[in-house]
Amino acid sequence: MSNDFNSNSRSGYRAKRKKTNIVLNGLIIVVLLLIIFVAYNIFASGNDKAAPKKESPKTAQKDTEHKEVKDKKKDEDVKKDEDPKKDDSSSDDTAAGDQPGEEAATPEKPDDSQAVVSNGGASSNVLKTIENPSWKPVGTSQSGNHAPVYSGTDWDEMLNAISYATGLDPSNMTVFWLGSDKSTTNASIGTVHSKDKTQKYKVYIKWVDGQGWMPTKVEELAELQK
Repeated sequence: MSNDFNSNSRSGYRAKRKKTNIVLNGLIIVVLLLIIFVAYNIFASGNDKAAPKKESPKTAQKDTEHKEVKDKKKDEDVKKDEDPKKDDSSSDDTAAGDQPGEEAATPEKPDDSQAVVSNGGASSNVLKTIENPSWKPVGTSQSGNHAPVYSGTDWDEMLNAISYATGLDPSNMTVFWLGSDKSTTNASIGTVHSKDKTQKYKVYIKWVDGQGWMPTKVEELAELQK
């Protein structure tokens, strides 16, 4: 009976030990699998960082085509923006050409070769008297019945006629006196000089309906007088 008990004990011990070994072996296998899995993930993620993913030829081609289309569209938009500006400039030029400007109202420089120059004049203060048949009206923006007005537009157009006859630039011309020519109607007389007073003139101008003021005579003066 004692032998049977010992035999049973040894059998139970071996069975228990065998079971324990199986469990341990299973755990070892699980741990190894986990180690392999973790190592694989680490290695795979390292490769992803070290070597960026290459675009496939098809993807790269699509991106290139998309960029070219986008750039082409941008160029077309820029061209469209520029074209209206060109059209606007052309329209402005046309409008400017249709509308007479200030320069268009001023006649061409008179032909000095046609000028008739006489020494002296109506008084001892006159050095020379100049009359030129090539003088023309200087143009006007006024309309309707005209009477001399020594201010505003009429004044400016009188000075324009005086500058035209004497050759003095308006920026270098000072008005000494400008008033009515009482010897006739719709006419004026102006006395002007250059800023350095080396040139002194008395200018006779008359009004031509629809055409503006026209010089008729210029006297070169020795001294400034009305």
